[in-house]
Amino acid sequence: MVTTAEGDILVGQDIGERGLEITPELVAEFMAGTDDHNPWYTGPSPFDGPTAPALLLHSEVYRHGGWYLKNIFGNLHARQEWDLFAPIMAGETVRTHSTIIDRYIKRGRDYVVNEVQTFGEGGRLLNRGRTHQSFLLDESNEGTVVDKQREKSSTRRFEIGEGDVEETLAPLEKTVTLEMCKTFSFGTNYHNDLDAAKKMGFPDIVVQGMMPVCFLSELMTKRFGEGWYSGGRMTVNLVNVLWGEDGGVTCKGVVREFTPEASGRRAHCEIWAEKADGTKVIVGNASAVV
Repeated sequence: MVTTAEGDILVGQDIGERGLEITPELVAEFMAGTDDHNPWYTGPSPFDGPTAPALLLHSEVYRHGGWYLKNIFGNLHARQEWDLFAPIMAGETVRTHSTIIDRYIKRGRDYVVNEVQTFGEGGRLLNRGRTHQSFLLDESNEGTVVDKQREKSSTRRFEIGEGDVEETLAPLEKTVTLEMCKTFSFGTNYHNDLDAAKKMGFPDIVVQGMMPVCFLSELMTKRFGEGWYSGGRMTVNLVNVLWGEDGGVTCKGVVREFTPEASGRRAHCEIWAEKADGTKVIVGNASAVV
């Protein structure tokens, strides 16, 4: 029999579920927090009525409490995966279920992977997100965990999108404001308050990692539309911090290849978000049906 410490976080642990209605207010909050105003969100769409943003429930994983490790000082969102199976429709009632599916140690941090599944009316699986959250191994709770010089190191530079490509996606420029951060990240925390950020070991507001992830989803939506909503996939690493003072990012992508899938094709992409000086914030892969 395996003996565990009280409050330990174990692979296979059921964190729980909750239901929620996809209200106009919830969609409007997403639009304000991301400056994404796709007309599909409030009017006609290819799905017989208004459809919510593909990653509307981007932070549902954080609504399910009780899975963070004890020491939250300096914790960071490190990696994100998404599988999109069907759109979430405006006015729909959905149910989300959270499960710990992995835990591992890497480069001095303890990682917990939380998978949230979203089910629509009738029990259909609409999407699945896996959030890799990293925590410091030691019990320190003072000093600076990540400074602004780290991203200048050659080890934090990432080459992506180079070489021969099938297609270059139209870049998406996004400005990030404090008001967006306050809307996007519920409550007062290190994602929208400077004092809270310093208490957590950061010199500036840490823009919530899910925000540029949503920007990349907008990039894919603009190019692939229905094929992103139904069959889209994303696996990205959050490689550098987007600071509140950075002002924003440009999201870019290239199609590396098209492969047959059923009667259509799948576009396999490299995607990334970068600061004005070229520093990569997120790098990874995505695909969609075309």
